[in-house]
Amino acid sequence: MTKVDLTEIGQDARAASRLLARAGPAQIDLALSMVAKALVERGPEIVDANSSDVERARANGVDDHVVDRLVLDQERLASVAEGVRAVAALPSPIGQETDSRVLSSGMRLSRRRVPLGVIGVIYESRPNVTADVSSLCLKSGNAAILRGGKESIQTNTALARVFRDCLRKAGLPHNSIQLIPSTDRAIVEQMLRMRDHIDLLIPRGGAELVMRVAREATMPAITGGIGVCHTYVDRAADLEKAASITYNAKVQRPSVCNALDTVLVHSAVAGAFLPKIATLMGQAGVELRCDARALSIIGENGDGTVVRATLDDYGQEFLALVASVKVVDSLEDALSHIETYGSGHSEAIVTENYATATRFTDDVDASAVFVNASTRLNDGGEFGLGAEVAISTNKMHARGPMGLEELTSYKWIALGSGQIKEG
Repeated sequence: MTKVDLTEIGQDARAASRLLARAGPAQIDLALSMVAKALVERGPEIVDANSSDVERARANGVDDHVVDRLVLDQERLASVAEGVRAVAALPSPIGQETDSRVLSSGMRLSRRRVPLGVIGVIYESRPNVTADVSSLCLKSGNAAILRGGKESIQTNTALARVFRDCLRKAGLPHNSIQLIPSTDRAIVEQMLRMRDHIDLLIPRGGAELVMRVAREATMPAITGGIGVCHTYVDRAADLEKAASITYNAKVQRPSVCNALDTVLVHSAVAGAFLPKIATLMGQAGVELRCDARALSIIGENGDGTVVRATLDDYGQEFLALVASVKVVDSLEDALSHIETYGSGHSEAIVTENYATATRFTDDVDASAVFVNASTRLNDGGEFGLGAEVAISTNKMHARGPMGLEELTSYKWIALGSGQIKEG
């Protein structure tokens, strides 16, 4: 097992963060452009490393939805590279001044945006997180300490090597990006105690990891992100639109946090909508776990794609081709269900009624609320942020997709001409 000195890693990250904070935006953008190019040019090297990870994961009996998150083929790698380019093209938040005003004393006061310093990220099987986090941290002037899961260690190592090589070539500190080479579980415990070296800790993974960070982290942490996502099909919905949106939210990529988990259908349209969506979902291999009213409309079938739901099927983040279904009698019933079972991540309504849509967006408590659109769009890239380090369901500091601005803080700048405190 690889021996790791986390104190040294933390000290190196802190030193790198100070140098990075003084670097100009043009130099950082150059490094990111070099990374994007290198990810494509060194694609075979990265895909080969990923193939080893995928092969080992399958041999170890890792769940299919985890393997899906792990795969990084040429197509996905090209998308990762494009994400890095998109981050490079964004305006730098560092140094931006807001709330500039002259006080009655004549002192000029403003707030200037600054990096947080060192960002620690603990994540599991998604290697694209390595590139997304690294590019966003660099663009926002932060160093990053990354601890990925054992399933993706070879891929993460190859990706981090690309970033570090390009940082050297651009004249920036290569320790701005450090991947912990060990997958020892004890590393997580040690990272949770690195208050002197890590300014913000972000867990990217399942509920167990997120809750552990919430309990044990000694530094500020983003401890939301668990996605239990609903789509409510209102009585005034365009049912063709509703079918397309619901299908996309569940099937497009079922193993991610903003994928649909529960479909709520108004009783006035359930008879017309449920058979339609059951056919579509069945063709994609989705298992629908239905309440008694939905089941009476669709009917159980012999292939196991339509079954009776239990109470445990609501409030469940499936991360697989499974969705629960419930018929409701009103918007209030839908809102009550979401309040009871939602996780504050992504919620959607399909309706042509403006007042109903407005009520839904006003009353639902979530990081992102969608009207006539798929919950899969709760994403940093889709929101024009370039990428994201996480989707936060916290209500302090950052909420929703966390992009560049959410990786910064500010300091007050006061320009005086001899003012002193009187009295």
